[in-house]
Amino acid sequence: MTGRVALVTGASSGIGEATARRLHTDGFTVYAAARRTARMAALQELGIHVVAMDVTDDASMVAGVERIIAEAGQIDVLVNNAGYGSYGSLEDVPLAEGRAQFEVNLFGLARLTQLVLPHMRARKSGRIVNVSSMGGKIYEPLGGWYHATKFAVEGLSDSLRLELRPFGIDVVVIEPGGIRTEWPGIASQKVLETSGTTAYAAQAKHLARVLGNDRIMSDPGVVAQAIGDSVTARRPKTRYVVGAGARPLLLARRLLSDRMFDRFLTVVFNRLA
Repeated sequence: MTGRVALVTGASSGIGEATARRLHTDGFTVYAAARRTARMAALQELGIHVVAMDVTDDASMVAGVERIIAEAGQIDVLVNNAGYGSYGSLEDVPLAEGRAQFEVNLFGLARLTQLVLPHMRARKSGRIVNVSSMGGKIYEPLGGWYHATKFAVEGLSDSLRLELRPFGIDVVVIEPGGIRTEWPGIASQKVLETSGTTAYAAQAKHLARVLGNDRIMSDPGVVAQAIGDSVTARRPKTRYVVGAGARPLLLARRLLSDRMFDRFLTVVFNRLA
């Protein structure tokens, strides 16, 4: 992989950090982007380039891409990993928070892809890796806004894959299950803050226990491995399903009717809480 350049967003922790390390080990020149650059000192010590980037700030994305092109001359791989989960009932979550979910999880991904694509098209090659979730195919109570963003990432990625094929650029979707990162704790706290004292309190407390159950979580390294495989494969799969619970839940979603899957989820959530 010598000579290939990768940009990874959300790289200050969790999946993004593990991915930056994996691609660096694989021989990529890696640019690790995040808002919290102080947390990436260990990556910098490895020789990974640290980029201050906020995917809701257009100027920072433009500056980041311009810096990489100026220094490395190309971007071969973009890993759109930055994102977060904001939980709470639709009735309780302010619309401004719903819009913020879309700004980070969808529009930031789309804008950074727009900025990178001209450079990939000029080289007639490239790979866009969008980190979605099993939550882009399934659903859960009090997760409407989060799941809406991930369903949108799935649809955008599928359309993008077809429109970029003539230019030699491939699009890959990563669908992680439960992963042991900061994400579950933040989501648990958010659902309690938003709906923990409302008419949805019982559901919020139950969901917080499920999200906080790290016994059912996989290490972020399993996702980093899938991403590494997807960008080094000559012909990658369109989707990589990895991590705790992802395969059985997605299989159940394909096989069961909506009502049957509702009941299935209820049983699963009761056992995990």
